[in-house]
Amino acid sequence: MLFALSPIALVWAGLVFFTLLTLLHKLYTALTNPLRKFPGPWLCHYSNVPYSYWLLRRRKEFWIHSMHEKYGPVVCVAPNEISFNTAQSWKDIYGFRHGHQTFIKSEFYDGYMFIEEGIHGIITSRDPKEHASMRRFMSHAFSSLALKEQEPLVEDIIEHLVANVREIGVKKGEVMEFDWWLRLCMFDIMGSLAFGKSFDALKNGGQHPSVKFIHEATRQVGIIDIMKRFPIAGKIYALFFARTLLRLLEGNKKHEQFALKIAQERLANPSKRPDFLTRLQENMDESQGAIHIAAQAAELLQAGTDTTNITIKTALNYILRDKALYNRLKNEIRTRFPTYKSINAQDAVSLPFLRTVILEAMRIYAPVAPGLPRLVPRGGDTVDGIFVPEGTVVSTNAFSANLSSRNWEDPMTFKPDRWAKDRVSKSWDILEAAQPFSLGPRGCIGQNLAWVEMNFIICKLMWSFDFELVNADMDLHRDSFIDTLWNGAPLYLRVRVQTDINGEYGI
Repeated sequence: MLFALSPIALVWAGLVFFTLLTLLHKLYTALTNPLRKFPGPWLCHYSNVPYSYWLLRRRKEFWIHSMHEKYGPVVCVAPNEISFNTAQSWKDIYGFRHGHQTFIKSEFYDGYMFIEEGIHGIITSRDPKEHASMRRFMSHAFSSLALKEQEPLVEDIIEHLVANVREIGVKKGEVMEFDWWLRLCMFDIMGSLAFGKSFDALKNGGQHPSVKFIHEATRQVGIIDIMKRFPIAGKIYALFFARTLLRLLEGNKKHEQFALKIAQERLANPSKRPDFLTRLQENMDESQGAIHIAAQAAELLQAGTDTTNITIKTALNYILRDKALYNRLKNEIRTRFPTYKSINAQDAVSLPFLRTVILEAMRIYAPVAPGLPRLVPRGGDTVDGIFVPEGTVVSTNAFSANLSSRNWEDPMTFKPDRWAKDRVSKSWDILEAAQPFSLGPRGCIGQNLAWVEMNFIICKLMWSFDFELVNADMDLHRDSFIDTLWNGAPLYLRVRVQTDINGEYGI
């Protein structure tokens, strides 16, 4: 009877058999999934659909946080992925643990620049030995001596920002989309340090293609992540929407070419300019060429731009909503620096209240909100006292850890004093739950530079000008989306010049 069936019927019978076999295999896998014991929505134990749905909507971190609030400090978010939001999980997943293997980075990091050439930067390298070598190679570029030499380069660009605010906000009296100008300032700073030349974004309004690329790149990473979770559907999508993917990757390729050209020019014309490229060139070995330097520079640009300006934007947003906090910070800055010319990076970093404002800004609106995925090593290991099978993707979700009602008193309230050394003993805030620079061997290599940038910029701006929040109805969390980095919720400010007791203007 079987051989009497027509060819079409045989094809349909084969498809039905294959479908049933696939469903049975998925059912067996789901029923035997060792992650079933972890709390979370039942569908997340069996399918990547919920995770991918919220990722496409750019609200994944909000969704994960809501599940943590419902289910507790550990949640299954996908068939092979667990999210934590506790202080101890930061230490166990990302830190050094004697007698424990390293939790290496997951395949998530394979969607970045120069991957097709097999080249990794310090951020995307998944091999612990390779990364350790890179960190030693790059440490000179971020040393205290290098940072001191780089201060004039940083200050020069901040002066351009102050001049633009004075021209547009004060002289022309225009309401400024301030986060845009902060973003351009950080692009110029990181361009100057990582590529040896400013992008001149503050002068040309961000016309350089690399300025636009950064947000496109973060969206690209999310789409590639989904395609990996659904390999068959991903191939079909790539087949039918090839042009869309090519457009998405075009900015990536242009940025790679730009970075490589800059690296080649510097190698051909060595310079003593105190930027990252000089330090990298001084310490590179024979096996490293222009493409290795280009990969590092490109990743440093991506890591060091939006993260810093997001924190400054957040700090300004919250202190301008509270007159007492605003006056307190303004008085600290203007008292410490009697004149504009006396503002320097070393003293700016030492201001105690400004430091607490920045720490609280990084807590309430995490610069890098998603969890940084790691793989549980062979044999499995414990995270916050819970055994997790080998090969499981785990992370501490920064957004949720920073806003968890189990970690913080009034988590949605901006309270800089929770970070003060003499804070009220009754406060039960778990300060170690917030790790804006991560920790351990993969902790941010540029965090000291970030502190200089944030303090220096805020001091010069708040000494020079008085600010007023125009769009007070804006809510950073409600009105923003997350493409690895934050997107949306502009900060509109009205600016007035301030004069010190000697009549010196902040110019």
